[in-house]
Amino acid sequence: MTRASTRLTSGRSRSAESTPRAAHRVGGTPDVSLRRRALVETLMGAALVASLTVTPAVGAHASTRNGERHFAPGTPAQIQSGDVRTTAELDAALTVDGDVTPSDVTRDTVMATAGIETLKQSGTNADWAKMVLLFGGWKQTDANVTVMLRWMRQENGVDDWWNRNNPLNNGYGSGGGSGLGSYTSLVDAARYCAENIQSGRYPGIVAGLDAGTSADATAQAIWASPWASSHYANGSHWSTREVTIVKAPVDAWG
Repeated sequence: MTRASTRLTSGRSRSAESTPRAAHRVGGTPDVSLRRRALVETLMGAALVASLTVTPAVGAHASTRNGERHFAPGTPAQIQSGDVRTTAELDAALTVDGDVTPSDVTRDTVMATAGIETLKQSGTNADWAKMVLLFGGWKQTDANVTVMLRWMRQENGVDDWWNRNNPLNNGYGSGGGSGLGSYTSLVDAARYCAENIQSGRYPGIVAGLDAGTSADATAQAIWASPWASSHYANGSHWSTREVTIVKAPVDAWG
């Protein structure tokens, strides 16, 4: 009995002694390994927060001060401290190296060409000349429009240049081989005229219109061609004075 009692007492004593030791490890000062682990976890958390922080672009934040719009330079610390700058100040802060030379920029010139409906709405002899050029695929240069207007004047005059809806007295498609036929509209007349010029019988006229640089050179090609049996008296019956712009009746356009 004595030995058993002693072991039981000793057992309780060891159990009682173990409790304060456990309490001392939990509630007391942590050992070195625990402090290092806590420090590492703290640093890792700070790194994670920093990686998720987005620095705003320059001028991304703005404020109004003394009625003037100001823009933040771009970092959270500067924004928080009120270090903001105006747009003029930001522009002034930009510098360019002295050895940088400006480069010339070449831009393509875009020119709009009026379509058939637009030319119909305007409805003048100049518009009909442009319509022929449009159907033929020629550029509407000043030289090309000028020679067409002069040609129309020699064929039908100016005051009624739309006579029989056949401004150039074209026999192709008009029902009149001698050029005295007519078309249902000035639009049809322009199309048939372009097709006749491109028929292969008038290479000189085509070359002049393709170049589009000289009304006189194209006129000489017209005189030399079989378009008019008179050949315009080799230019004697051809005026180079300015052609008056006259609008045709609306119903002539179809």
